Amino acid sequence: MALYYNLVFLLLVVEMAFFAILSLPYPRKVRRAVLTTVSAPFRNDQFQIALKCVLGFVAILFIDSVNRVYSVTAELNTVSHTAGGASIMNERSEVQARRFYAQRNMYLCGFTLFLHLILIRTYSLVAELIVTKDKLDDLKETKTENVEVARLRKELAEKEEDLEILKGQAKGLSNDYEEIASKGKLKSRD
Repeated sequence: MALYYNLVFLLLVVEMAFFAILSLPYPRKVRRAVLTTVSAPFRNDQFQIALKCVLGFVAILFIDSVNRVYSVTAELNTVSHTAGGASIMNERSEVQARRFYAQRNMYLCGFTLFLHLILIRTYSLVAELIVTKDKLDDLKETKTENVEVARLRKELAEKEEDLEILKGQAKGLSNDYEEIASKGKLKSRD
């Protein structure tokens, strides 16, 4: 395998490792740290330009390997239709080997490009999931606080009602006391 296909294979392995890291079920704090760590190089403009160049190179290799598969398949069809002896069989097996290598290179480049698209989407979904879970937790806290505030307001209203009842009773008792006290003063004067 040529050096550039070895590099494409290395890129595919790195992409698979990133996909595995993004797909594993981590606690939210760990997942947030992983996302921050993984996304750090992608914030650098030079890294993004280099990555786009590498992916462009892989796309060119993919197109070249697709063309090579078609040409080798056409050559295999012409060799199969010609009649001959053992030399034709050797030539046919050599063409089949070239076809295998061309197909391998096509699948390698295709899977690398496809996995890159999947990684981009998976990263965005995981980041969105973390943000959504944080919002949900905030809403749950707010709802819990609202329920607690409503309960406390209800208790306060009950206490105020009890206080008004007690004030009414105290006023009634005070009026009764004053009435009794004023009657007692009148009797003592008589």
